[in-house]
Amino acid sequence: MAFPLSGPRLAARSSCLVAVIRAPTGRALRRNAHIVSTAMQTNNFDYDIYVIGGGSGGVRASRMAAQKKAKVGLCELPFDPISSELTGGLGGTCVIRGCVPKKLLMYGSAFSSEFSDAEGFGWELPGKPQFSWDRLLRAKTEEIVRLNGIYSRLLDNSGVDTHIGSGKLLDKNTVQVTSPEGDVQIFTASSILIATGGTAVKPDIPGAEYGMTSDEALALDKLPDRIVIVGGGYIALEFAGIFQGLGVNVTLMFRQDLPLRGFDTDLRKTVNDNLRRRNIDVRQNCSPLAITRSEDDTLTLSTSSGDIHADAIMFATGRKPNTSRPDLGLLGIGVQLDADGAIIVDEYSRTSVQNVWAVGDVTNRVNLTPVALMEGMAFVSSVVDKQLTKPNYSNIPCAVFSQPPVGTVGLSEEQAVAQGYRCDVYCSEFTPMRSTLAGRQEKTFMKLVVDQATDRVLGVHMVGVDSPEILQGFATALQCGATKKHFDSTVGIHPSSAEEFVTMRTKTRSVGNK
Repeated sequence: MAFPLSGPRLAARSSCLVAVIRAPTGRALRRNAHIVSTAMQTNNFDYDIYVIGGGSGGVRASRMAAQKKAKVGLCELPFDPISSELTGGLGGTCVIRGCVPKKLLMYGSAFSSEFSDAEGFGWELPGKPQFSWDRLLRAKTEEIVRLNGIYSRLLDNSGVDTHIGSGKLLDKNTVQVTSPEGDVQIFTASSILIATGGTAVKPDIPGAEYGMTSDEALALDKLPDRIVIVGGGYIALEFAGIFQGLGVNVTLMFRQDLPLRGFDTDLRKTVNDNLRRRNIDVRQNCSPLAITRSEDDTLTLSTSSGDIHADAIMFATGRKPNTSRPDLGLLGIGVQLDADGAIIVDEYSRTSVQNVWAVGDVTNRVNLTPVALMEGMAFVSSVVDKQLTKPNYSNIPCAVFSQPPVGTVGLSEEQAVAQGYRCDVYCSEFTPMRSTLAGRQEKTFMKLVVDQATDRVLGVHMVGVDSPEILQGFATALQCGATKKHFDSTVGIHPSSAEEFVTMRTKTRSVGNK
């Protein structure tokens, strides 16, 4: 059967923790080395700053710059829940077709296990709870439409001029904006910021057109009975949990031995075990080869480990920078791109062209929404405050909203050893209190990686309920240089899972060169 997409067509307007800073050529850097943009001095320009892209980084930079009295313009493609060559929307991927709608669906799907667990705590339901995908989808869409409007009002209230349409660089100070109706406007600016984000991609295999990405998965008219999710990253794991919680038979396949490549190995093993405990069919060391569709619209995915039959196939196999959707005019003015199409920037987010900057996923550094926000703020400091500022990529926390979720900050054990540290490692695995009465065989895992020479905590990792909320606080501690002694001297909150981080006294092992 086919699964068409739904949602209003409103024309109103990923390795995870390793930052790689790509530098322009030596000649380009020498040319830019002395440049700090002359924002706040418009002279003959229409704007101090013009931003192409209204996602997290672009909106944050625009608002903060405007609040500092810079004259700011911004363009963004018209809103639609599904991105395309011609659609986008204020709020960007995170708000419209990423973090926010995905987490709303995660919340919705988690109730199935809550209903089951409740029986262990004395609750008896009168019958099997009934779920309506239509109601959840409609509520999700209404919420992202509301948030899209909020972003528009935030820009308006900050004094940012917002233009709906596609932006194209004509030179280092000029942007052409083409509206959905084909009207063209030309704007000039002292500085230009590119913040166009990224987009999901499909693998280059026969029949890939029969598969969908996370964009389409968030807007299905009808839930499939069976779905195959291709990929082992955070998007794949999150959607596996969503679909499984909503009653879909889920097969999750990935090329590696374990999911979440780049994360701590002990954490990855725990996640893999928990996936299986949730009755997800996990196929490791498995690569997609081709998709065929039968006359009744069912799909067959040929893989390196055999065929898998399903009603829907979702690819979570990576994203690419939005540098050619639509044509941004980058190559025409000399902005350098890397082999993956990402904009090459220096450590201050400057491109190879004077006055042109770039932040967020379009630069393919650390592709996380809070990082785009941080890079946007650094841009404002550099351009408006005239204090050249580097984004700080140390101790970036991140979460995987699998079920149960993952929270992590700092170095994994493997990364610490690779960087030359001699480390003491502390691990704890246990059944959380809530699961005991529920009878759920699911483990919480917690881990500290500590530098033996300085006692500084290098990494904090957790798999378990509320781990993202817990790890946000420990990220602050790591940024302040917390030591194991600091952890040990902290009084825990009892009974809680979080207290385990400050009561670990028995070293699991020591690793790294002596």
